[in-house]
Amino acid sequence: MSAIEPITVSVIQHRLIGIVEEMGEAMLRTSYSQILNSSRDFSTAICSANGDLAAQAEHIPVHIGALPWAVRALCDQFGEDVHPGDVFLLNDPYHGGSHLPDLTAFVPVFANDRLMFWTVNRTHHSDIGGATHGGYNPSAREIWQEGIRVPPIRLYDRGTVREDILKMLSINVRHPRDFQGDLAAQIGSVHLGERRLQQLFEEFDADTVSSASTAILDSAELQARAVISTWKDGVYKGVGVMDDDGRGNDDITIRAKVTVSGSDIEVDLTATDDEVESFINSPHANMQSAVAMAIAFLLDPEIPKNEGTMRPVKILAREGSVAWAKPGAPVCMCTSHCSQDILEAITSALEGACPDRTMAGWGKRLRIAIKGHHPGTNDGFIWHMFHARPGAGASSGGDGWNGSGEWHSAGGLKFGSVEVAEARFPLFFAKHEYRENSGGDGEFIGGSGSVLELRVETESPCVANTAGEGIRYGAIGRNGGGNGAPHKYVMREPGKRLRPLGSKEEGIPVAPGTVFEILSGGGGGWGQPEHRNDDALKADRADRFMIRRQSPRSS
Repeated sequence: MSAIEPITVSVIQHRLIGIVEEMGEAMLRTSYSQILNSSRDFSTAICSANGDLAAQAEHIPVHIGALPWAVRALCDQFGEDVHPGDVFLLNDPYHGGSHLPDLTAFVPVFANDRLMFWTVNRTHHSDIGGATHGGYNPSAREIWQEGIRVPPIRLYDRGTVREDILKMLSINVRHPRDFQGDLAAQIGSVHLGERRLQQLFEEFDADTVSSASTAILDSAELQARAVISTWKDGVYKGVGVMDDDGRGNDDITIRAKVTVSGSDIEVDLTATDDEVESFINSPHANMQSAVAMAIAFLLDPEIPKNEGTMRPVKILAREGSVAWAKPGAPVCMCTSHCSQDILEAITSALEGACPDRTMAGWGKRLRIAIKGHHPGTNDGFIWHMFHARPGAGASSGGDGWNGSGEWHSAGGLKFGSVEVAEARFPLFFAKHEYRENSGGDGEFIGGSGSVLELRVETESPCVANTAGEGIRYGAIGRNGGGNGAPHKYVMREPGKRLRPLGSKEEGIPVAPGTVFEILSGGGGGWGQPEHRNDDALKADRADRFMIRRQSPRSS
């Protein structure tokens, strides 16, 4: 076949992106849980028959980079035993998953009996069973305490649902109605992608679509190499540090040695600390995704982020480290940490190679999950706190975004409507606003964190868990910028003193009327504060996000 025309390649590339975006819209509008239809904790993608990432929607970066490994695990399991009408599932972190709450649905897409693509949807379910509600179990010492593990399985066989499998999954979660509704939304999403690809095959024959897909990946590689070749050659080192492992061990460290040579990059994580008896460990696919995130954030935004983008990158890692735990280790916090700390270590290292491209660190993830009952009923609820988002890191292009969230999601997770949360759950938001002076100072300042005052309005006691990072260490400043403020979480039961909350606590009793006071961290600043221009300083004084004791120029 002659070389495919660039215009045809561009048309097919944009069609693929449009398909994954439409899959996401379908998921958003049909899912049951607030964690999905408000906070948008899901991602959609198209992978080639062998697992290469062909197209992704702009959802959750840490999901996307792991999806090729999930497709490959599926192919290893089923080989040629894949048919039209099949739907597959997995969530097992040791078979290409991220953490157990992230359940992934796959549909194979055929053209003339030839497997062409997989449409993929990875979704964070509000509960996945296990010892604690909501999936995050700070006391877990092995993965079996974190929820039900789903290796690659076939849920639909040639269009017919396997009811026994569906019942087995549903009976292992705390709210089966929501689980089944969200799973149905996932399956609808990937089937929509399948239908749109079939329409694409009707407009362009399958060979043309296949050739265009190859050209898209090759072009992304060339564009990525063109950027990397402008970076300064050398060997660079950086670290990312987690507060603790929840077991009394502090400063769990990711160490990255990054070698830049021409248009090639080698990322070596082998000096990272050993795995721990805690859910901060990362499985292999999540580690690969974290490295992909770090590189993607340093490239030009218009370069497609697909399998071709990562071809210049070689990854070295050590199984048994906290960045690549051995099978059986607990990993539920991995999508937030240590993925963000892998990202931090690589970005810190590359500050020496491409300083204008390395943004400051973003605020870290620290969430609360509350389990209780609606007043006057036996109806249970599980609420995941996606409000009070931390601030984004600043960059050479400007200030960090206020309340944008964590680096691993890059704004893809939304805090959702306060009014909707109050309507669906027995909660009252007395305050939800930006936190003064939380972003790091600099030529460009870090995004502000948030202040949340939340009252629990149940009639019976609840129980809460915390899971996250950033109480000891705030977001890192870059190129002379200041660090962002760390988190501060406290709770006040009626008639009692304030109780500080740790970042990894399980089974916290929550009496009716308890108030949570949440101060989330800000993003790191970029560049020397004395270089901030007068107009920006005037704006800082007006909006009060950054309150300085004195002007940097008068010091």
